Amino acid sequence: MSQPTDLATDPVRPWTRPAVLVPVFAVLALVGGFFPSFSIEANLYMIALGGVFAWLGLSGRVPRRPPAPVGRGAAWWLVPALLLAGVELVDFLLGSTDAHPTLSLLADPVLDRYVARAAGYFGWLTVFWGLVRR
Repeated sequence: MSQPTDLATDPVRPWTRPAVLVPVFAVLALVGGFFPSFSIEANLYMIALGGVFAWLGLSGRVPRRPPAPVGRGAAWWLVPALLLAGVELVDFLLGSTDAHPTLSLLADPVLDRYVARAAGYFGWLTVFWGLVRR
């Protein structure tokens, strides 16, 4: 007697489990924390990691999560995001002076410390991984 094919599930890849990904992301974040904030090396590191994540997301090698329903109140999250993007754009166009600093310039004193940079990398990796899984 043959098994019905419509009950088959996707194979579970062990490298996509949190027990594997959290230590890998921690190591990647610790390595990224060694680069000075907003440096060429840090930018190249982020582009390389982002490229790998984009490739994984577009290639279908990562199992997808079902999308969560988005409520009507989710649109209100666009207000602060667009406001911050507008402030960043205007300050960038004005030249990022002391009178008009960009958000990245304001974050620079915090990101001067290794622990803050490594935590920022870890947060970026986990958020981007959530986008890859969608």
